[in-house]
Amino acid sequence: MDINGRTETFLNKNWYFQQGVQVNESEWEQVHLPHTPNIEPLVVNDQWQGVSWYKKPLLANKLKNDQNHFLKFEGVMQEATVWVNGTLVKEHLGGYLPFVVDLTDHITHENDNEILIKVVNTDNPTIPPGKPLKDLDFNTYGGIYRNVHLISTNKTYITDAVAAQKVNGGGVLVHFDSISKSIAKGIVKIHVKNTSSKNETVKALVTFLDHNGNRHSFSSPKVVVAKGTDKHIVQSVAITDPTLWSPDAPNLYAVDAQIVSSNNTRTLDQVHFKTGIRKIELNKNGFFLNGKKQFITGTNRHQEYPYVGYAISDNANYRDAFKIKQAGFDFVRLSHYPQTKSFLNACDELGLMVMNCIPGWQFFEEGAFEENAYKDIRDFIRNDRNHPSVIFWENSLNESGMSDAFMQNANRIAKEELPYDDIYTAGWLDHPSYDLFIPARQHNGPPFYWNNYSNNNRKIFIAEYGDWEYYAHNAGFHQKEFKNLKSEERTSRQLRAHGEKRLLQQALNYQDAFNSNLKGAHTIGHANWLMFDYNRGYADDLEASGISDIFRIPKFAYYFFKSQKTPKKAAFSDPMVYIANHWNKQSPLSVKVYSNCEEVALYLNDTLIGKQKGAKNHFSDALKHPPIVFNIPTYQKGTLTAKGFIKDKVVATHRVTTALEPARLQLEIDTSGKPLASGEDDMVFLYAKILDKNNTLVKEATNEVTFLILENQQAKIIGPQKINAEAGVATALLRTHFTNDKIVLIAKAKNLAADTLKIF
Repeated sequence: MDINGRTETFLNKNWYFQQGVQVNESEWEQVHLPHTPNIEPLVVNDQWQGVSWYKKPLLANKLKNDQNHFLKFEGVMQEATVWVNGTLVKEHLGGYLPFVVDLTDHITHENDNEILIKVVNTDNPTIPPGKPLKDLDFNTYGGIYRNVHLISTNKTYITDAVAAQKVNGGGVLVHFDSISKSIAKGIVKIHVKNTSSKNETVKALVTFLDHNGNRHSFSSPKVVVAKGTDKHIVQSVAITDPTLWSPDAPNLYAVDAQIVSSNNTRTLDQVHFKTGIRKIELNKNGFFLNGKKQFITGTNRHQEYPYVGYAISDNANYRDAFKIKQAGFDFVRLSHYPQTKSFLNACDELGLMVMNCIPGWQFFEEGAFEENAYKDIRDFIRNDRNHPSVIFWENSLNESGMSDAFMQNANRIAKEELPYDDIYTAGWLDHPSYDLFIPARQHNGPPFYWNNYSNNNRKIFIAEYGDWEYYAHNAGFHQKEFKNLKSEERTSRQLRAHGEKRLLQQALNYQDAFNSNLKGAHTIGHANWLMFDYNRGYADDLEASGISDIFRIPKFAYYFFKSQKTPKKAAFSDPMVYIANHWNKQSPLSVKVYSNCEEVALYLNDTLIGKQKGAKNHFSDALKHPPIVFNIPTYQKGTLTAKGFIKDKVVATHRVTTALEPARLQLEIDTSGKPLASGEDDMVFLYAKILDKNNTLVKEATNEVTFLILENQQAKIIGPQKINAEAGVATALLRTHFTNDKIVLIAKAKNLAADTLKIF
């Protein structure tokens, strides 16, 4: 068979960029994508907004004249106007969803071509989320901040799902509506467009390949696609002994969908992607995955990095998903907008269930804004429908006063796009159109919050908890427990630099809310607010209720959540124990230990303090693994050692040692499941840890650290090269541009031994 279908390449290298209302031909700067128009400070108080321009040459000899050619933009924030060789070809509104530019009729094959893009990221009330940046609870940043693809196809080809604008169609749609352990039955729906000058008789070939190498192949009858028309080919599929997808076993199938000529001599087009087979059901008894009832424990995530905002690499998105999974979560809510394909791919691969969300936060207007929100619903479903990780579609404008008509239309649209029994919409208002009610915990009052909710057996999911109710000094059941705390001590918004007392309080706030949420008879799950610290347009400080900081370094609360995942034979489900204490003269003598083991023994300098199980109290009476508290009579410097036991066998150990004076630096990079990419654009965090002479982290250290690159012109420190350590760690952001060469890095600080790191 002649394989002469599509080619698809990243078009991220060697763009030209400038800011300003008008193009100045002398001011172009060469950049690579993903790109932000402005490197921001760590705390973003005045995010850049304005007009920027991007230019890209396309070589004529790379574009065959007997093919169609397209540019696919994964995300441009937030108004994009595209010219090809001086001709206006495309205008797109919205920064969170992809769009396609058809180049075919606008390029030349004799001379090189030029793509020019105007990008505007100023406030626009017609584009969701609509709210002015100065009043918004997150930052939107700007630029061509996701990947761009150059796609070339034959004249008869498989369309792009978003570009085709077909209800319940376009591109390739996979759906299984009958799933059991023995067989999974469903359909593959392929949209074919014929732009040639002749009719084409074609058929579809579809193959599912599982991780064990088992192949399931299907062939459709012949179909005539007349010239200048398009047609859907619907192929029934039945996969025997399916390997089902779940958080503990995220089994995926590689799907190959081809359109071939009727005599099998030519492949007209071919697309590849991965999907999974899983059975989900939401009913009066709860949420079920593959026939088993699940209580969902998850978190929320913003797609922001320090300095570069949204412009992060595919690997960086993967590392965030990896960290969420490491923290013990099996679910993530994409607050409050659709996120990149690479993050959803990581959720598929790692086993994170997803609540996908349209852009929205505390803003609603009828008219153009409303119509654009409807388009977002169609586009985010078309874009993300084949991801097994997506179990709920939040087609609701978060915390916004939506009209009754909007909510009815939003759900009608979702059901038109995916008219299947296992498609579940979610809304923050208790409206009958939504399949799932997703209030935040603070949207109801103490002491019971949503635990007494009852509305005709309707199920709810607590979409946010643990931050605002404590930020507002409203501690629910246990108000008196917080009476001796200052305002800044009782909130969940705590930086790592704020010390043990406040970090322990943040963790206790999350524990209190987590424990309470478990008691709701109609609650199917919850997601804490949130995983990582982030910037907000309306605030002049970091929103610090993350269980990890903006540099992805865990706080004590991270280990509370990790401890609530029971050990089992699955990735990210190991036994763990963690001492939430720095063990110095100022440390509490009441030592809290988080663990998912049956018992924990604590030693001070090898002397047994005690061996205990988690105690039940009003903060922990519903928890599977309550924290364990050991009371030590007097402080003695040295080492605390916690050992976790299951069936009287030590399965986990953690040590904390009293730190001496700072002596040296130790430089590390954060890979989190993905090494620094070779030959691709990537970015990783560099951590310079301040250690004493015994290699103990000095958690009180705040030394200024300088980061330098000694070798490699294609690597760069983004943001300040000099930064003060926070809680013993100074962090820098390293970006690499398509390099295969060795990178040599150094971290140095006054009166400390420097450290060098070589990355190959």
